[in-house]
Amino acid sequence: MRLKRVKDIAVNKETKITELMEQFSSCGGFMARELAKAEIILRSMLNDDECTRFLSFPACIVATGLRGVIRDAIRRKLFDVVITTCGTLDHDLARIWKNYYQGSFYVDDRELARHGIHRLGNVFIPRESYGAILERKLQPILARIYERKKELSTRELIWEIGKEISRERQARESIIYWCWRNEIPIFVPGITDGCVGEQLWMFWQDHKDFNVNVLLDEQELSEIVFNSKRSGALVIGGGISKHHVIWWAQFMGGLDYAVYLTTAVEYDGSLSGAQTREAISWNKISAKAKHVTVYGDATILLPLLIAEFL
Repeated sequence: MRLKRVKDIAVNKETKITELMEQFSSCGGFMARELAKAEIILRSMLNDDECTRFLSFPACIVATGLRGVIRDAIRRKLFDVVITTCGTLDHDLARIWKNYYQGSFYVDDRELARHGIHRLGNVFIPRESYGAILERKLQPILARIYERKKELSTRELIWEIGKEISRERQARESIIYWCWRNEIPIFVPGITDGCVGEQLWMFWQDHKDFNVNVLLDEQELSEIVFNSKRSGALVIGGGISKHHVIWWAQFMGGLDYAVYLTTAVEYDGSLSGAQTREAISWNKISAKAKHVTVYGDATILLPLLIAEFL
């Protein structure tokens, strides 16, 4: 057995992120080394011109400043397909019109409720910055979309919303805007599970011929999958967005590149906690794939991982 020695990390105020990542690869230090491996895999995936690149993430991080990193990755066209949750639409749109605020995990939530403030981790969201503003803005948008088309996939709906918000002063800060602008498909398989979904339901009350057809999304995804020579994914977090990526990947022999960033544990058998190696048993990641699972907070890991590509 040939062993490589552990090298000490040497950092100072002049150290660049790329230099730090290179040192992570030889420091022998737990998740630091796995993050360095993730960076190598991500680079290979992004440099593979025949690879269809998927990005999957949950809504919670869109309520944080990490929204900007995801937006810029889409603006720079690092990924070909986005799969996420309804809450991503909620937070991305709400933050065009209203502010979210820095808060704390350690507060009296009963006091926040009395002051009309929702808490998402350590982010404070005033009620007027969420449900109220989305209802006021989305109902007219949905009415205009309805005049153009009465049946849409979630991808079509989101692109239509992106087109509608393009006139907003802060549109260029939006993930949805850049998906529309760059014609990057964005799918939300759980479209009713959030405030935007509620607005769709409310609009439907008076427009019963309005239909968001999720099977149209599956048809489009099937065409993307079956026309791909290779595939890769950066999967942030878990849930339905993670599973939808790897579910479709099995029909093309599994992902050829896979990077998971997660805080979920494996031992309870959840999909969110399942490591990349488990997906190999389902043919959702190829047995020959380059893959890694990195444990840690995505608000820390993702900027370090992706900075050199932006």
